Amino acid sequence: MSEAAEVLAGEAVTSNLVITEGAQAYLRELLARQSSTGIGVRVFVENPGTPRAECCMAYCTAGEEQEDDVRIDFEGFPAFVDGRSVPYLVDAVIDFNKDRMGGQLTFKAPRSKVPNISSDSPIEERINHVLFSEVNPGLAAHNGSVSLLECYQDPEEGWIAVLKFGGGCQGCSAVDMTLKQGVETTLKAHIPELARVTDSTDHSKKDNAYFK
Repeated sequence: MSEAAEVLAGEAVTSNLVITEGAQAYLRELLARQSSTGIGVRVFVENPGTPRAECCMAYCTAGEEQEDDVRIDFEGFPAFVDGRSVPYLVDAVIDFNKDRMGGQLTFKAPRSKVPNISSDSPIEERINHVLFSEVNPGLAAHNGSVSLLECYQDPEEGWIAVLKFGGGCQGCSAVDMTLKQGVETTLKAHIPELARVTDSTDHSKKDNAYFK
């Protein structure tokens, strides 16, 4: 077991993330139905530090865990907490609520939407932070928005961000100017290592476009 994890009174605690005893029992039963030996679960946050942050859990078969994951060994299964998500799972609780349909897991993560950005943060998190704090508030005036789909490093150019526009920006005749003079300029000002941005939006759909 990682030094970051310990078991206290039937609850697993890692970096202030709590998985209750009820949730453990539910997961143990769920995983027992799977045919993969050594299968566990992985906990992570999508779009951490932004209004779109979402806490997720997925199956994790043996060998799928990541090097920086924090591992917790339970009776019957292991759980892995995504290392990059740890700061956003402070004071988070995973519980199991029974209902007439059997029940479901619930996630409470008060820090998941709170920016936790520094110069050492992954470039994807810094891009998301700039998009949601600097860019999207301006695009909202045109009922538009933009989000990051992926970010990859080209061996010759450097970091390239692939974006997707929505709302009034999708199909807008001024979107190229918005991309280059607005979004790209703002991102590069905050993230100097970003070489360029590209747009993967299907702009043939113009139903909600601000300028047609």
